[in-house]
Parts: sequence; C-alpha cells; structure tokens
Amino acid sequence: MALLEIRHVTKRFGGLAAVSDASLEIQPGEFFTLLGPSGCGKTTLLRMIAGFDVPDAGQILLDGVDLAATPPERRPFHTVFQSYALFPHMTVADNIAFPLRMAKVDERKLAARVAAALGEVRLQDMGTRYPNALSGGQKQRVALARALIDRPRLLLLDEPLAALDLKLREQMQSELISLQKDVGITFVYVTHDQGEALALSHRIAVMNEGRVSQIGTPDEVYEFPANRFVADFIGTCNLLDARVMALDGERVTLNVAGLGTVRAWSSRPCQQGDRGVLALRPEKIQLDRAPSSGGEASHFLGTIRGQMYLGDVTVYKVEIGNAVLVEALLPNSTARGARLFAPGDQIYLSWGYDAGRFIHDG
Repeated sequence: MALLEIRHVTKRFGGLAAVSDASLEIQPGEFFTLLGPSGCGKTTLLRMIAGFDVPDAGQILLDGVDLAATPPERRPFHTVFQSYALFPHMTVADNIAFPLRMAKVDERKLAARVAAALGEVRLQDMGTRYPNALSGGQKQRVALARALIDRPRLLLLDEPLAALDLKLREQMQSELISLQKDVGITFVYVTHDQGEALALSHRIAVMNEGRVSQIGTPDEVYEFPANRFVADFIGTCNLLDARVMALDGERVTLNVAGLGTVRAWSSRPCQQGDRGVLALRPEKIQLDRAPSSGGEASHFLGTIRGQMYLGDVTVYKVEIGNAVLVEALLPNSTARGARLFAPGDQIYLSWGYDAGRFIHDG
C-alpha cells in the first residue's frame, strides 16, 4: 500500500484551478519531487498535503485513511520552508528541541535526542549559537534537524534550497540525499529546478497548469518524456515538427520538417500519418569534420552558427537541412579546454535512431 495517495484532487481560487484532477501515489521511504514552473500548482498541492489548504474535490489519504478531517497540527508531517522559519531568540539547540518540548518530552531524553539531531546535520558544535550567527546553509540544516527530530511520517520541503548560492545548493543536495537515506523518512520535495529534481529524486511528478503531466524516475522523465512540455521543461531538447511515415514496432520512420527522413523511437503506439515532434537531446548528437557511416544513424551536413562555452561543455548551434537550427553539446575534454569548432565551420552531424523520441501531439 502507498504511504500517501492523492486521488483526483482539485483546488480552485476563484475561477482559477490551481490544481486540477491530480492523482499520484508516494511510497514509504521515497524521495518524491513535485517539479514544475512557477504557478503550476506544486506548492498548492504540498499545502493540501500539509493541511494548510483544503481540496475542493478529491481525497488525500495516509495509509489508506482520508485526511479530510485531520487538521494540520494533528497530521504526522513537518514542513521545511525556503525562509527557514527559525526562532531568532532561541539557540540552535532550542530551535531543534521545540517540537519535543511542545510534546512535553522529558528534558533528560530531550538533550540526547537534540545532540543526535545536531550530529545528523553536522552541527555538533553549534548548539549554543543563535540563528543570526549562522550561514544560509547552516540555517537550512537547523530547519531540517527541527523537522526530523520527532520522526514524522512525511517531511514536506517547499523549495528549501532556492535561497542558497549555486555551490552551496549543490552541497546541500548531496547532504539531503544522504540524510534522507539515513533517516528513512519519506520526503516530498517541491522545486522548479530540473537539475535539482533529477539529482535528488527517486521519482518525479512533473506538473503544468495544475495538472500532472508525467510521473516517473529521473531517467524516465528525461529519456522518455510523455509530451512536448516535459521534453522542453526537463533539460534542453531539440523539438522538430514531424509526421509518422512508417512503423516497425517501437521504431518509426519520420518525415521531419526541413530535414526529411529520420528514424526514431516512439514511447507509445502510433499510426502512420500521426503528427508530433522529434525530441532530440543535444548530448545525443555527434559532431565530426568528416562524414561517418552507421547502419540506422541519421547523417546531415551542417554549419556552425554559434557557440556557448560553459566550462565543462560547449553548446554549438548548428544549421542543417532547410534552415533547421539544432543544439549539440560536446564535452571540453581536451587539454586547456580547446574548442573543436568555430562559427562558419562546416561539420557533419549524426545520431542513432534510438537517440530521438517521437512525441505525439495532444
């Protein structure tokens, strides 16, 4: 049985449906992420799980029991916010101890549990400090320790790392993965950051305009997007208008606008004449100065029209076919990071049939 189940939940604010007929299941011990752009409904859904907002329709169940009659303070959940919400007049140790004191835990037991919680978030020597003496990352660790100290069934995290700089955010992502694994508590995490979701999650629910567009593991939503929105939102993707010309099981032969015949995979059954897009990730494209050969690979002659040097990789904008512009990505693996191509260079592009995905319209 799922630990938490969302059944056809809808929430409206006036005439706007912030969440529309959302359904998903979250398993015990899972790191589950709600991912989507601003305004897609992910935070509203999290607030309904916490009990801060009430659904207009549908059910939220914990262990199969409807939570509709359970107020927020009686749900075995805690929420960690981007703002940390620490008490400035309390020490780190007292902030962490607050939920236990509210539950009237014996002070002798409380001290040991606070010490253990400080160790879990690597703040062993900071229990006597006050929040104003902490860095952003340290404040976030205190908020996590306070939320976890009484071992809730669910930890709800609403964009908790958004206020941190890139380097610290990446460090905290690694720590969150280790912490969740160590404590074994189910995390439900909200973010608009695709890279963060891919790095942290066991599974991801991608949301758009109040609806759940796709649920899957990070590799599933990245490699096999269910629709144009998911393909475009998760990472970078070339999306080229296409029509199915022939089928061979999961393999399809496409007529791609401006390119002609291209072979690809289709993640769901389709028919001859179906329209959609060829989704092709930049890292799947090979660039060479000489033409290459390969059984079912697609091959095109192109011209470099632009490039972006990003340190570890360079992104090339390449014009191929009838004025079709695609992005290709190459690692900067040579000594001193020398870039291989320059604007105006003619080069050959190729990719295997299994690199492209045909996505239906609708």
